[in-house]
Amino acid sequence: MNWDIIEGNWKQYKGKVREQWGDLTDDHLDVIAGKRTILAGKLQEAYGITRQAAEDQIRRFEESNKDSDSKP
Repeated sequence: MNWDIIEGNWKQYKGKVREQWGDLTDDHLDVIAGKRTILAGKLQEAYGITRQAAEDQIRRFEESNKDSDSKP
């Protein structure tokens, strides 16, 4: 999954992120704006998890959505 593509098409990907992490608010999603490192930080805040746990969740999200790179 290419995060440059996600960042460029953030409006389309926000739904997938919200589906995966329902505790993230619209404000969170606006701040994240497709940036992977900010997503990891917001996951830590919203779910009270470690940086490594957030990275693991993002990696699983990437793997499950790898076919979506060209079409959000």
